Amino acid sequence: MSKENNGIVKAWEATVRKSQAIAKKRTPMSVAHADDEDEPDAAGPCHAYHAERVLSNGDFYTGQWMDNFPHGHGKYLWPDGCMYVGEWYRGKTMGKGKFSWPSGATYEGEFKTGYMDGRGTYTGSSGDTYRGYWVMNLKHGHGTKSFSNGDYYEGEWRRGLQDGQGRYQWKNGNHYIGQWRNGVMNGNGTMIWSNGNRYDGCWEDGWPKGNGTYRWPDGSFYVGVWSKDTTDQNGSYYPSINSDGNLDWDPQEVFAVDLNDCQICPGEKVSIFPSQKMVNWPGLEGEPFQKRKGYDGSFRPRRESMDGTLNDYFWGNGEAGSVNGVEGLGNLQHEESVKKGNVSQQLRLKPVKRPGVTISKGHKNYELMLNLQLGIRHSVGRPAPKTTLDLRASAFDPKEKVWTKFPPEGSKYTPPHPSCDFKWKDYCPVVFRTLRKLFKVDPADYMISLCGNDALRELSSPGKSGSFFYLTNDDRYMIKTVKKAEVKVLLRMLPAYYNHFRAFENTLVTKFYGLHCVKLTGAAQKKVRFVIMGNLFCSEYAIHRRFDLKGSSHGRTTDKPDAEIDPTTTLKDLDLNYIFRLQKVWFQEFCRQVDRDCDFLEQERIMDYSLLVGLHFRETSSRDCLTPRSRTSGNGDFDNEGMPQLSRIDMDQLLLDPTRWASIKLGINMPARVEQTVRRSDYDTQLVGEPTGQLYDVILFFGIIDILQDYDISKKLEHAYKSFQYDPTSISAVDPKQYSRRFRDFIFRVFLEDT
Repeated sequence: MSKENNGIVKAWEATVRKSQAIAKKRTPMSVAHADDEDEPDAAGPCHAYHAERVLSNGDFYTGQWMDNFPHGHGKYLWPDGCMYVGEWYRGKTMGKGKFSWPSGATYEGEFKTGYMDGRGTYTGSSGDTYRGYWVMNLKHGHGTKSFSNGDYYEGEWRRGLQDGQGRYQWKNGNHYIGQWRNGVMNGNGTMIWSNGNRYDGCWEDGWPKGNGTYRWPDGSFYVGVWSKDTTDQNGSYYPSINSDGNLDWDPQEVFAVDLNDCQICPGEKVSIFPSQKMVNWPGLEGEPFQKRKGYDGSFRPRRESMDGTLNDYFWGNGEAGSVNGVEGLGNLQHEESVKKGNVSQQLRLKPVKRPGVTISKGHKNYELMLNLQLGIRHSVGRPAPKTTLDLRASAFDPKEKVWTKFPPEGSKYTPPHPSCDFKWKDYCPVVFRTLRKLFKVDPADYMISLCGNDALRELSSPGKSGSFFYLTNDDRYMIKTVKKAEVKVLLRMLPAYYNHFRAFENTLVTKFYGLHCVKLTGAAQKKVRFVIMGNLFCSEYAIHRRFDLKGSSHGRTTDKPDAEIDPTTTLKDLDLNYIFRLQKVWFQEFCRQVDRDCDFLEQERIMDYSLLVGLHFRETSSRDCLTPRSRTSGNGDFDNEGMPQLSRIDMDQLLLDPTRWASIKLGINMPARVEQTVRRSDYDTQLVGEPTGQLYDVILFFGIIDILQDYDISKKLEHAYKSFQYDPTSISAVDPKQYSRRFRDFIFRVFLEDT
């Protein structure tokens, strides 16, 4: 080793000597010191021993080491000045520890798989201090925050922002007590100013909105409906008995003057999260050691720099060095710019094969597609009176429908078109228009998705029901043809369906955006009824596996051979080879919502529904996590060609972007883990396989689909017939009450809390 490198190592040793002493006092060591370069015998049992490592990228670690990973108590230093001291588990920060940034900011508390997760305290470089609970690097749960400007907040947090019940105290003495949403005052709350004035009432997006009362210390008050829009503001002023009050007072002064001193402090942003600094150690997450070696054979850990960009850094000569007086930064090069031969090392993102066939001119359903698009454009674009969420009972009347003729030459209300003559029917148009409003769907975006210049895509084959499915080009919406009986079921349950969505924002039940019918004129008089639904798998993440789960076993396996199974194949209950593990807060909400949704469907006499589940594996380099089925025989290797493959650090950066957290909801874009399972050879009788302990990080999507089948006479006959041939508990066609109970029992066996 050169003198220059010896100097670097000695400097590092001087920096960490104190922490080594502390670590040794806390954990007595009975194994060799790293200076001896003795490793445990590979053939013998693995035990933690003290080690010091200067990595080729300039990082330095000192502490307990086991099986090529930091494991136990240790200290890790990065060349940019970041440092972690605390507990490790197989190469990841796990347990209690302290992370410090070069800016002077620190986090001290609990870590989980590299994330700030649990109870902890963050102190920013500007003086902001947060004490409370965290989930995946974001404030989530109860916590208090002292801002550098003197403000103070105590209450509930969600995804890094104030959300729930909380109290905010301004430095000037003003304070607000009430409900929050997405970091602003929203809901019922009370604002009390330092001069004694107060407002009690409703808030929306940080401003008084709706019913509220403004009071003065002398007893006078103003009661009314509040809004920043002066045309919507109205109310009455009541002076106190002991004074005439200010009869010229304008309620808009509250918006223009009083609330000017009540701005919410944005706080200090974390420059880079600890999980983004974590090193992918050789062999971690099943990735072969050779994949992380440099061209000279040296180990090159992959990490993210302080500006948030992903880099593979290494030293040009394979050793540590220094340049410009900055120790440990050496002759820095970007690995992706280095070529071996003529091959440039870059992260490759290959296009994902899109399901379905584009409906172009000449397709048998081309005219039907034109009819659908013409009708939807007419329905959505038609002027309509402003609706509220409180609908009259008459809006749900099954007879509430509108017929419109579409002659090819056009009419007073319809444009000319190149398709055939047809009639268009809208079912309960006011209800579905209001549902779209409830789902926060912009009418213009809705029309562009369904009726823009891009053609629809027809999925390759219909389901057992005989329905056809069409996808919009942007994947946001799915159009499904339905039978007359299904239309009747939807119209019958529409009032309860509407109220269910109003009551439960996180419901997993399918979202319906419209119900329509096309009737072709002429001799055929053919009617095509269809419903427009949301596409559960509309996401930037590629879906690697999808499952349709009912909780029954008879016939619940795909009929495709393993070699033909690909990411577009929908697998069934007996193909399931995972247990889904959700974080505690998500798991509790999941259980509550499944119970609510099943109660609703049971009350409406609905059965034969499924939980559709989609998995995006955050690291697809481990081929064994994508074996098609959980059977103990068959090769069934999954070809990962064509799928975007992002490293854990890439994915962490995507997930931890605050703008992306807003898109994470129950069943949508959910970070989770899955545990692989295997079934015994007699897997036909085993609905849930045995857990193997092999865990994978995933992005999870799920929702309840196929909710338009009631327990009618045909299903009762099917139940009676199949009960003679098979175990009655294994068939799908059962009474709604029994179906709901069996469905819940199964779902709660395959979805568990991640402990």
